[in-house]
Order: sequence, then C-alpha cells, then structure tokens
Amino acid sequence: MPHLLMPDDTLILVVCSHDLLDWKRRLPSPVPPAVLRILELLFRSEVWGKTEAHRPKSALRPPDIGILKVRNYAACALYRAPIEYEAFTERSRVLLENDNKRRRGAAAICLVTRNRSLLRQHTMKTLPTRRSLALAARRTIPLTAAASRGVPFVCRACRQQSTASTASASAAPTAPAPSGLATLSSRRLISVSGPDAAKYLQGVITANILAGQPGPGGGAGGLYAAFLTAQGRVLHDVFVYHDTANLASTATDPSSSFLIEVDAAEAERLQRHIRRYKLRARFDVRLLDAEEATVSHAWFASEPVHPPLSSSGEDIITLKDTRAPSLGMRILSRGLLPQESLPDPVPEQTYHLHRYLHGIAEGQAEIARESALPLESNLDLAGAIDFRKGCYVGQELTIRTKHRGVVRKRILPCMLYPSSQDTPPPAKLEYRPPSEGEIDASTVPAETSIGRVGRKGRSAGKWLRGVGNVGLALCRLEIMTDVVLPGEGAAGAYQEGDEFVVDAGEGGGGGGQVKIKAFVPGWMRDGLAVGV
Repeated sequence: MPHLLMPDDTLILVVCSHDLLDWKRRLPSPVPPAVLRILELLFRSEVWGKTEAHRPKSALRPPDIGILKVRNYAACALYRAPIEYEAFTERSRVLLENDNKRRRGAAAICLVTRNRSLLRQHTMKTLPTRRSLALAARRTIPLTAAASRGVPFVCRACRQQSTASTASASAAPTAPAPSGLATLSSRRLISVSGPDAAKYLQGVITANILAGQPGPGGGAGGLYAAFLTAQGRVLHDVFVYHDTANLASTATDPSSSFLIEVDAAEAERLQRHIRRYKLRARFDVRLLDAEEATVSHAWFASEPVHPPLSSSGEDIITLKDTRAPSLGMRILSRGLLPQESLPDPVPEQTYHLHRYLHGIAEGQAEIARESALPLESNLDLAGAIDFRKGCYVGQELTIRTKHRGVVRKRILPCMLYPSSQDTPPPAKLEYRPPSEGEIDASTVPAETSIGRVGRKGRSAGKWLRGVGNVGLALCRLEIMTDVVLPGEGAAGAYQEGDEFVVDAGEGGGGGGQVKIKAFVPGWMRDGLAVGV
C-alpha cells in the first residue's frame, strides 16, 4: 500500500461518549453544514438503532444525519486533518475489544470523507464490520476543555502521524535504473546482542541463524527471514545480520550480536514483540537511531567480478540479496559510503520499482501483518524459510502447507493498462511512468479485489501496491496464470485471452476500472517447478 495522503476533505471523527443522547451538545458549535453532509453519506439509516431511544433528541432525522453506534459509543466531535491512509488501515484492525470496560470520555477515531466512491473503496470493502471503523486511542487532553478552547481533540496516535505532503518524496521514476544505490529510509535496524541472542532468534524466525556455512539465505554472514504468529501468519519480514562491524555494540564476538532490518513503520512494534517474549534470555534489545547506521541497497547492470566494499573497512556490512537473481546487495554502514565501487545514487522509489519488476514484496504495506501467509508471500522461494531446522514459532502450519497443501495464491508482479477494448494485453512486463490523465498504480487502493472481465465468480486476487503502471498483487495462480499447480494435470480455470480488471480509485484517468495482467518471473517459475 502506498504512503498516500487522503484527500484534503478528509475528516477525523472522534467517538468519545457512551451516552447516545448527549452527542449533540458535544459537537462543535455551530455544526458546519459540510459535517452534516458527511454524516449523511456515511451513516445511513440502517446504522441507527432499531428503537427511537437510540436516536438523538433533535429535529434531524435520516437521511439528514445519522449516528455511528459502536456498542456504547456515539459520534460527538469532528475536525479536519489529513492522515496517512496506511496508518489508518493498520490501526483500523485494532477493534474496541475492551470497550465495555471504558468509561465516559474514552475516545476512539475513524476516517470520514466526502467522496462517496472513496468511502466505499477505502472503508466498506476493507473493513469487515462497522465496529472496525473505530480505532482505539487514549485520551491525552480533556475533551470538554478542548472544546471550550475551540481546539479540536487530537489523539496521541494522530499526533505522531506526519501530515506533510509526500508527493515530491514519492515521485515516480521516469524509467527503471539498470544500476543504482538507494538509501532506504523505509527500513530501520534493531540490535539484539548477548549470550542468548542467537538461541532466541533461532526459535522465533523462519531461517536458520545457527548455520555454520553460508547458505541460500546468506548463512553465517546474514540472511532473509520472517517472524510469524503462532498460527503461521507473517508478522515481519526481516534481514538478520551478524554485527561484524560493531555498528550497534562493542561486542567482540559477532556470533552474539545481531542487527535486524525491518520495515521502519513496524520497528517499534517488533522491538516490543522481542522484549515481550524475551523472558529470562540474556540479551539486550535496542532500536537504532537513523544516524547510527544507514540501510542501503545497490544493484548492478552486470554482476561484479569482485564483491564491492569487501575491503572498505570495519564500518560496513554487506549481504547479497538472494530473494531474486540480480536483485543486488544490502549495505549497512556508519557514515558515507565510498562511491568508487558503487553505482550512482538513485531515489528510494527507484529501488521499489526495481523490486516490483522482480516480483519482490517488502514491508507490511505489501506483506500484510498477521494476515499474509509466508508461502503466498514467496518467502519459501526467496530463501527465507529453512524447512529442515528445528521448532520455531509458526512452524507447524508452514511445514504442513509445504508438504501437504497446495499454495494457490502468490504475490506476482502485475501491469496495469487501459480498459478500452482496443488496447491489447501487454506481452511483457514493461514500466511506464504516470502522466496526467493516465494510469497511476500508486492511487489504486490496497486490497482492492481483482475480477475477470465479463464473468462473475470468486475474486482472482487483490492489489497490493505499485508505482507508475506496475506493482504487486496477490494472485490466484490457477485463474490469472498458466502455472500448473502440484497434483493437478493442467492449468485450472485459466484460459488464454482472459482479461482482468481492478478498481483504480482516483487513478486511471479519473477513476473507474483498469485492466491488469499478472506475470510469473522466470526465477519464480523455476522455483515452483522444482518445488523449492
């Protein structure tokens, strides 16, 4: 999902009262007409309680205005404030499970927008219940005091969200770069060091951290892995490095000091997760500041004969990225990197495009936390799972799926193209930067369902994230590709010439549907054929 700011007319709805009859007097006075129109669009008549007692004692009646009833909560204040949609969707999964224990004045928030289509795409399709619209938040200032001062209530979570425009930072590349060096501000490092660090990590990640020799995932120098839930769902996809350069510690034995690279938006959450299950294990956990160490990624037009930076000193850690061929290498450094052996610097968005063209997902905007399955996210093909190691959290479902199940969905690179009948499906995956009035994959809402043109039936997949006209989607292999699944004699429901569509949201030349085609990279097709 792109780091996308919702439109300027986005409002935050603050739910703070369990008394349905006192919501009106808590609204800012006078109530702007726009607020009433927003409520009219969002809170339709069926949201109201079944009895007259649930309605506010005012002259307003549906469809003039409505109430969001979240168990014992009612709407009571609104204010205008942009917020990152990605942050909203993550927090929207935090339901008010303990709302029966809350008292008067407890707060929750949800997003409202004037745009009916955005409301339908971003809210109704992605959230399972109306209760999911409420986001748990702790009150930081008294609501009554804020209202008396004319200051809108802003919860602590919203205060931490950046409201600055990200248009310049996320500008789409003009073309793929055959080589480049990108500094990854979207990644953070966590230091785990101590006598029991290796033993602890061995029990919570999917790869074998104790491997004595370099293996498919990087072996003793570092590796690609994942943290899973007990049910086998992905928590975090990570790189784990031996801190041989002492970037975060002064330990002389690198076998007891590790650096975990994770999605920057999830770094604090992973740090808390490690501390929570540390128990009596002897190691320290610390989230590194951005100034302490930098995460970079370099890729080359042709594979270098000698590994770059192999003799650049003690302040650099390098790791070949084996998630896909020719993907490049990871670089951890303290300070500036020497440029003589590295490609020219490029924006981080160019690196993301490089990943998308190879079919590699990264971070919890693309590998959904507590929802994505490791094999559907291609972690097995990327060398992140050691199926021969001992027990680790989430192993049971993963190993059972590997040996007994069939993985019917995979994250694949996809290309968007116009939905007009005179536009043929693309023959190969080819990037085109967005221009005015044309398709922009970054505007397609995440988790938007993919359907087959002219036919009804089960969803063929769901869109994840993209840039320009390319991106990633979780696709049903037997519907969107010609891949033959293990144990099946031929391709399933796939037919040559089938076309698929996805709702483009505000993109795609003014909205509506655009067509989408999935591609199976050669490295992935080879891995599926041999059953990695």
